[in-house]
Amino acid sequence: MAVDIAISDTLVLTVDERNRLYERGTVLVDDGRIAEVRKSEDGDGEIEATHTIDGDGKLVMPGLINVHTHLELTPLIGAFSDLDLLEMMGSMTAIYGRLGEGDFDYLVESGYELAALNFLLGGVTTINSMDVRPSAGAETFGEAGLRGFFGPTITDLFWDVPVDEQFDRARTFIDKYHDSYDGRIRATICPHDDWSCTRGLWERTADLAAEYPGLLVHTHLLELEESNTMARANGGEDSLDLLDDVGLLDDRLVAAHFRVADEEDIERTAAADASVAHCPSVFCYWNPDAEMQWTPVPELREANVDVGLGIDDHYWHDSYSMFGEARQARLAANVKRTTGQFSSMELVRMLTIDGARALGVGDEIGSIEPGKRADIILLDVDKPKFTPLTNVPAHVVNNAAPGDVETVIVDGEVVMQDEVPETMEADAVQQRVKEAVERFADETGWELDIGGGEPPGSVETIRDLPKRGPARLLSRLALQSARDKFPF
Repeated sequence: MAVDIAISDTLVLTVDERNRLYERGTVLVDDGRIAEVRKSEDGDGEIEATHTIDGDGKLVMPGLINVHTHLELTPLIGAFSDLDLLEMMGSMTAIYGRLGEGDFDYLVESGYELAALNFLLGGVTTINSMDVRPSAGAETFGEAGLRGFFGPTITDLFWDVPVDEQFDRARTFIDKYHDSYDGRIRATICPHDDWSCTRGLWERTADLAAEYPGLLVHTHLLELEESNTMARANGGEDSLDLLDDVGLLDDRLVAAHFRVADEEDIERTAAADASVAHCPSVFCYWNPDAEMQWTPVPELREANVDVGLGIDDHYWHDSYSMFGEARQARLAANVKRTTGQFSSMELVRMLTIDGARALGVGDEIGSIEPGKRADIILLDVDKPKFTPLTNVPAHVVNNAAPGDVETVIVDGEVVMQDEVPETMEADAVQQRVKEAVERFADETGWELDIGGGEPPGSVETIRDLPKRGPARLLSRLALQSARDKFPF
């Protein structure tokens, strides 16, 4: 009996419950699912299949999962790299304010294409993205054959877009894109964070979530010291208390960052069966406070909270590499604490099955097991850098890079083979991005060239910043900080 894909005589890192590793294994795929995983037998190379792959010198593992990201400004990679923190935040906020008003669609569209292309090339088969206008992202990733969770940002203290309009956009997006592209594209509900949303917005978000009970709620949570301050301004004891009050602290919650979480936060998150996305590189690059604690990932994992890895704003730290994110998670935790915070296999699981569980799809993807959807990548490990091939999980999280990915399979379809994308034209994508960046520079006054990036002057930046929302945000934080210091 023929199958769709047969991979034989290959190294297989299954990431199943036993973390089984086959030194010489065979993986069969049929009708979009993994049909069989086992030790190779003589004659497996002759199995009748539409696609036959000789796995000699290859490592087969689950596709990588980027649990938290933002994609619209992908063409501006390199633009923010050498700014100081305040310059970066001011410039970024000004651009996002204009995105909220509907500007720069050409940049957004090319950005989604570039992100999809680079994640495809790097073995990232699933992403979870929060953006301003994600329709182009859903379509681009869907047509590229990738898997994605998308949702439009909702906030009333970050920009000045009317709240009614934002919720209308969210409903329209959900109705059009949820469960589209053969179920590979799913919608999410995305209140921006716990410091730029009022209680009224959280309550409306809870109402929207009740309308769509199958959708994840994706937000930034406990990212900054100001998180709990704003929660108190919103009538909660802290951020988790506020979310619990409005009915959003449950198993649908995907919380990015979680940097300032304490022991009680961890216990409540575990009890609610909520999930966390850990994004180490962006804070290693843009850490606003050297004394702030690091995300307590070991304690979260010990409490059985599903923790996946996210690359966040990759254009802030100039890397599409999820392998690099795993390495950075280890290095940052070891520096902040002591060595030995993670085993290599723990990090592999955070890249794959734990990320899938964080997104509520651990029963569908994230490991190579019979019955699961076939999201699989093949790495070329017949290279000097992988010699000798001892401790494969350590090689994956310490040594592997996107350029090592040779073949990508999503939902049983080969979307990249021999390092050549089958569903995207790389040259055309690159050309559209170059044209978009040139147009953006002409329209905004940004200087973007091979020497770096320089934003417009402070006058132009201030002119483009949202006014009403941020002013309310700062006044609320100031008032609550005064109340905390001088209770009355």
